Amino acid sequence: MPVQADVAILGGGLHGLSCALQLAGQGAEVVVLERDWIGRHASTANAGGVRTLNRARQELDLGLAALALWSSLPEMLDEDCGFRPVGQVRIARTETDFANETARVQALQSNGYTHEEMINAEDLKALLPQLGPECAGASYARNDGAADPHLTLLAFRRAAEGAGARMMEGITVRQFSRHNTYWDLDGIVHAPNIVIAAGAWSGSLARSLGDELPSGVRASMMTVTERTSPFPGPVVGCVGAALSLKQTTAGTLVIGGGVQGRADLTTGRSQVDFERLATGLRLPLHLFPCLEHVRITRCWTGIEALTPDHLPVIGPSPWREGVFYCYGFSGHGFELAPITGFVIADLIAGNQPRWSLKALCPSRF
Repeated sequence: MPVQADVAILGGGLHGLSCALQLAGQGAEVVVLERDWIGRHASTANAGGVRTLNRARQELDLGLAALALWSSLPEMLDEDCGFRPVGQVRIARTETDFANETARVQALQSNGYTHEEMINAEDLKALLPQLGPECAGASYARNDGAADPHLTLLAFRRAAEGAGARMMEGITVRQFSRHNTYWDLDGIVHAPNIVIAAGAWSGSLARSLGDELPSGVRASMMTVTERTSPFPGPVVGCVGAALSLKQTTAGTLVIGGGVQGRADLTTGRSQVDFERLATGLRLPLHLFPCLEHVRITRCWTGIEALTPDHLPVIGPSPWREGVFYCYGFSGHGFELAPITGFVIADLIAGNQPRWSLKALCPSRF
């Protein structure tokens, strides 16, 4: 017999779990269907950045609302996600980069946003005493930071299950059919509402439902070093370059930022491109010469969705009743995870979302 539910969520990553938590918390019968295992791909393969710095204006309000939740997640989930509000900087190496970054931040501030500020070279050096070559300065979001993706995933999973959501792993759904008031998912689940939160596989699921939505693929690579001496300061990014660098509580350095490996959606596997990885590691070595003799211990890559405008797809299908989308975060979805569940729960309940989704809705395509 098919499982009867109020909502079937396809995709057991952070965003699917966030949706499951909020919906189950409101009393809905929720089933999460995951083709592999919970958190298999981008949710645990990312850098754990909690970043509003330089976030696209179309999703900034959502990002700021999510940031406000990160400090309260231990109370909301009854577990620690390893969030550390150490701040994030975006280094401007040249005076031209600094001028452009200053103009960007001033435009934000003129529109009432105060989460970013500019700091000069002297203040940047005080924040990052290991910084080597001269840099012109940086933009700075002092309330940003980083969290532990694995702790976060486990916390959301256990909280969702504690609220009553059911996890079904190793389940691949290929066909959907509508029967009056509910969707039949391959005879496995019957539910009036479906949430597509399957990352890079969301586009193919949308097509199975009759929706034409884009879904490209990314395979961002990550590097972890051996434990090294204390590396205090905020998470480091850089204008015009793919970089994210921070030290974990274990003393290792995590280096990412979006240098791409290779991904195969058919097999669900990704590969590190060592030539590109080596090229990408030149920048952190240039900025921090003290890392020259620090050894790499491991590297990996994960599969995530990419949209044409690099913005997520969040909202109801304009064409299919009871279908909602939450995917396409294009390398910057980790920070948004606490808030997307509230958004989808509002939409399924028929309530007006508390944040504008106009620029993120599926109908923009």
